[in-house]
Amino acid sequence: MIADGRTPEGEALDTYSQVVSTVAERLTPSVASLRVIQRDGRGRGVPGAGSGVVISPDGFVITSAHVVVGTTRGSASFVDGHEARFQVVGRDPLSDLAVLRLEGDALHPAELGDASMLRVGQLVVAVGNPLGFSGSVTAGVVSALGRALPLGSGRAGRLIENVIQTDAALNPGNSGGAQADGRGRVIGITTAVAGIGLGLAVPIDDATLKIVAALSARGGSTAHTSASRGEPVHCRRTRQRRSDTRSVSRSCRCWPEVLRHAPDSARATSFSR
Repeated sequence: MIADGRTPEGEALDTYSQVVSTVAERLTPSVASLRVIQRDGRGRGVPGAGSGVVISPDGFVITSAHVVVGTTRGSASFVDGHEARFQVVGRDPLSDLAVLRLEGDALHPAELGDASMLRVGQLVVAVGNPLGFSGSVTAGVVSALGRALPLGSGRAGRLIENVIQTDAALNPGNSGGAQADGRGRVIGITTAVAGIGLGLAVPIDDATLKIVAALSARGGSTAHTSASRGEPVHCRRTRQRRSDTRSVSRSCRCWPEVLRHAPDSARATSFSR
């Protein structure tokens, strides 16, 4: 028994709850509910939804590539009622990442962490918009690291490698949302709900930042997706072609200022700087 009458179990629960609540308060304003109209194989419009994470004060957002497949624009809303239109800047099916650009200002960028520092059993907090319920928060632990997520089938199949597995409760609509550590730093982007108690996220690490930086160039396309593999990266505005993403990000005029100075390590990186 603790001096004020609480049990050790109650004290631990209070601490856990406080961490989750603090992360939720810090991160929820940075997570958008996305609405899109996707085009199917016959050109018909199909409503779609997902989540996105604001990473810069000038409107850049990370989401899952499959959330914005078949569309170039959509709308975003936040828990405070703020709404804005967005355009798809770049999309990479191989990593299931996409970058959007929101209109307007008064945005709250999230701080990005480093998934390479994660350990199995570590607390994670997921924020997203499952089934249209915006600003939903769940928590769990890192169940496994380095998973490979197969997508598609046959010749069209592919693998998303180095995926984070967690047991935080997730549902359709969480895709593109944030998974954060106990300090509120985004360490993963939710990519799939594989089953009850089994959620998967693309890690935020050095390789991911290179992909995001490449996609953030105006007119980004799958040509930019080779960034993490050291293959040529194209920039339409300046017609430059480089084999090293970091050299492009420092010299290409079409890169947003906030991404030109991205460090080699993603550790404790915040795009709000």
